[in-house]
Amino acid sequence: MRKIIVLPLLLAFAFAFLGCESDDPDKIAERDRKKLLNYIEENELDAIEHPSGLFYVMEREGSGSVNPDMTSLIYIRYAGRLLDGTVFDSSNGTQIRLSGTIRGWQIGIPLFREGGKGMLLVPSALGYGTWAQWGIPRNSCLIFEFELLGIL
Repeated sequence: MRKIIVLPLLLAFAFAFLGCESDDPDKIAERDRKKLLNYIEENELDAIEHPSGLFYVMEREGSGSVNPDMTSLIYIRYAGRLLDGTVFDSSNGTQIRLSGTIRGWQIGIPLFREGGKGMLLVPSALGYGTWAQWGIPRNSCLIFEFELLGIL
């Protein structure tokens, strides 16, 4: 009878231990970086790595005289998708306060000026992290293609 109790306890301990390990931020960051580098290579992108872990592709820097900051209200066209190509959000033009966006946007969008066009490759920690929402699985890397139409 004792063997029956011990086996479930060992299994529960193993799953708990493995579950904790999978939420280690350093391991997630390392895994995300590998995924993003693989995506960049497979799609032959000329991406730049930001110190934050974000990658970006600057198709067009923009011709405006200023870059947006955290207090900026921006007018932007974008499509957000997962690494597998699944589109989870898009807009053909919307106003958004940069301070109300994910950290990846707060870091990446200010690298562009009004009229800028590019791509942000966002590791999960700068996206929605361990939160699963709007059809986005937890710890998902995100890809945003966008055009910064205006800084309002």
